[in-house]
Amino acid sequence: MSRALRAAGALLLLLGLLAGCTSADSEEPAPTPASSDLDSLDTDMQPCPEQPDQPAADSDLPATVFDCFGGGTLDLSRAPGVPTVVNLWASWCGPCREELPLVQQLADAGGEQLRVLGVASLDGATQTASFAQDAAVSFPSAFDGEGEVMAAIGVNTLPHTVFLAADGSIAYVQVGQVHSLAEFEQLVADHLGVQL
Repeated sequence: MSRALRAAGALLLLLGLLAGCTSADSEEPAPTPASSDLDSLDTDMQPCPEQPDQPAADSDLPATVFDCFGGGTLDLSRAPGVPTVVNLWASWCGPCREELPLVQQLADAGGEQLRVLGVASLDGATQTASFAQDAAVSFPSAFDGEGEVMAAIGVNTLPHTVFLAADGSIAYVQVGQVHSLAEFEQLVADHLGVQL
């Protein structure tokens, strides 16, 4: 193989890594389990919290109710009632694997001031639960095996983080990986007005 051909191949690989994970990078997700099956998967993820019965203001998020690991449901068309960070992730996404422990740290730091939720996107439930267990993730996460949230906000790469105001309006969408807890805390301060 010529040096030029190897260099071109290395450049393509580097560009692919820099672009983040796309849904085309994943294998076909496992069939979506019934909601009762999510509860039975071995995970430490907390159930999704109750939500106020108030529609979200100006939201482009889907009006679908997603089942959560650990129990409960997540309806992104309803106002969360508190500033909320929603991280879209998948077990097959390398940058998500690096970022998810930081999301957990943000959830731990948020206390009562900030809600942190995950949405496992375009993934299999078993793979999601296994990775969450390995990564010691306990913040609530919903299961979106079909990638409806990704489609609604017009993205095809992961990770993405959506910052929601208490009324459910989208305050900001972080494209790509966040690299530190300090960066997450700055984003929360800048876009949700919450100082952690």
